[in-house]
Amino acid sequence: MELALYAPRLGYYSGGAAKLGKDGDFTTAPEITPLFGQALAHVAANLFAQTGAQIMEFGAGTGRLAYDILSEYQAQGIALERYFIVELSGELRARQEELLKDFPQVQWLQQMPQAFAGVVLGNEVLDAMPVQLVIKTDGGWKECGVSVADADADSGPRFIYRERDCDPALVAQIPDAQALPSGYMTEVHPVAAGFMRSLAQMLCNGREASGKGAAAILIDYGFPAAEYYLEQRMQGTLMCHYRHHSHPDPFYLPGLQDITAHVDFSAMAIAASEAGLDVIAYMSQAGFLLEAGIGEILMRTPADDPLAYLPQANALQKLISPAEMGELFKVLILGTEVEADAGLSKLLRHDRSHRL
Repeated sequence: MELALYAPRLGYYSGGAAKLGKDGDFTTAPEITPLFGQALAHVAANLFAQTGAQIMEFGAGTGRLAYDILSEYQAQGIALERYFIVELSGELRARQEELLKDFPQVQWLQQMPQAFAGVVLGNEVLDAMPVQLVIKTDGGWKECGVSVADADADSGPRFIYRERDCDPALVAQIPDAQALPSGYMTEVHPVAAGFMRSLAQMLCNGREASGKGAAAILIDYGFPAAEYYLEQRMQGTLMCHYRHHSHPDPFYLPGLQDITAHVDFSAMAIAASEAGLDVIAYMSQAGFLLEAGIGEILMRTPADDPLAYLPQANALQKLISPAEMGELFKVLILGTEVEADAGLSKLLRHDRSHRL
């Protein structure tokens, strides 16, 4: 999965093909409507008194989220010292640079720095990190690796799954793993957990160096562990996206399609907590956006102008509807030396961190 997504010049995120929007393979919330970024901008700004007025975004895509946040700050007179973007894809960075050329606060980084005090943003970052597949067999748990089947009369060589002995540490992350039925296949997330530990170290270092707090807001689709590893979810959550069509075959057009898995938010919260961060809140995207004031932001568009208002109202419905993105997408807020002051207290009404 790591090679298919990130191999230099050949991986999905390393190549030059369009990935986001109508000409790509999938669409994210910032591509749907600027309301998303405008609402997120105000949550971040409410933290600046404790963290300092800096933002760091991971996996900024086309740069649309950064553009909407920076435009909102500009329009509302909110000061922002620096907007860092950590971007691995050269093609996406070029698109970001073109879109954001009028915002001098933006600075690109090729890797996570050692220390940062401010607000970290990550929208659909964790789901793009490589996972490891495991399967319950009659002989116990096995890891599913990738091998090559020899050519036959009907086809040439092709990729296939091949089972191998499984590290018990992987299985230990699955609740009640031994009670699951034979044939149960799922994912574990050691790479994403490693990212969370590195993120925590960066923010804790930033706190120590600056004397200020630091926070992270991570938005993605996924579940707490108790829901992620349900017995009914026999084939896990691994999914591929190509030209806005979704399917479960990671061996189809490797390097040309997105490969993703839902996020185990329990594992992410545990990794961050063990590395020094506080879990401030965990909630649905709908609850987060509504308390962030997205409805009030929509009302800036006159309702008596249907050509302007209706597309944004429909987009808002997509973001918050339980049948669309509102419930599947979750928001995990982490921090160090950050108090749930007036800027976050409304959000805490939707907190579900007890489910993690």
